[in-house]
Amino acid sequence: MPLFVKPGRLLVILTLLLLTTALHASDPVRIAAASDLRYALDDIVQLYREAHPDAAIEVIYGSSGKMTTQIINGAPYDIFFSADIAFPLQLKDKGLTTTEPVVYAIGRIVIWSNTLNAASLTLEDLTSDTIARIAIAQPSHAPYGLRAKEAMQSTGVWDAVQSKLVFGENIAHAAQMAESGAAQVGIIALSLARFPELARHDHYLIDNALHNPLTQGYVVTRRGGNKSEALAFAGFMATDKVHDIMTRYGFVIPE
Repeated sequence: MPLFVKPGRLLVILTLLLLTTALHASDPVRIAAASDLRYALDDIVQLYREAHPDAAIEVIYGSSGKMTTQIINGAPYDIFFSADIAFPLQLKDKGLTTTEPVVYAIGRIVIWSNTLNAASLTLEDLTSDTIARIAIAQPSHAPYGLRAKEAMQSTGVWDAVQSKLVFGENIAHAAQMAESGAAQVGIIALSLARFPELARHDHYLIDNALHNPLTQGYVVTRRGGNKSEALAFAGFMATDKVHDIMTRYGFVIPE
């Protein structure tokens, strides 16, 4: 039997459909990203926009652990770039992802200072009385902070520097503390030390054998699976141009 809709009701239905489509089209792709990506991902988003001028993308930076908790609690993120692939895997196990977690880079940590010649410093030097404050990201929820802790434990200096440690909410905050002088030294991401403003000062690359690898992974969330733009941006991460940007900031691209 044919279904007939009165003209007035049909107008209302069409108007609602148009409004829904317009709202969906204007809804930006929201990316939650680990703070070590602050400069590299900004460059990647800019490159993506050059090819897709109409793309609406918002990036929020923070600590991987806290952002994982936010997504579990319903935060409206479409893509999650973590500094530790363990967090995207955790979301997958909870049924909160559309795609499988993908490794996009391996990170590194460095000793950096705004006032000292960090290139000549080692982890053992951090016990010196001449160094009063050392900034690291909070190990409980920031992978870069945890790796800094592991490296100091491996070299036997962790207990000796406890009274000197000041903790940033994330690795970008720890870098800011070192840059501002709130700490004389920071153990920060190589990707941040490569940013031109910070690269004016030398750094010391910490041996990655001293800590667990910073295997970084991303995933499209269940919410993002409904957005073609989110899936397109995720695919863009595998391009050579993106890899060139990541390499420039000191990330190791897995084969």
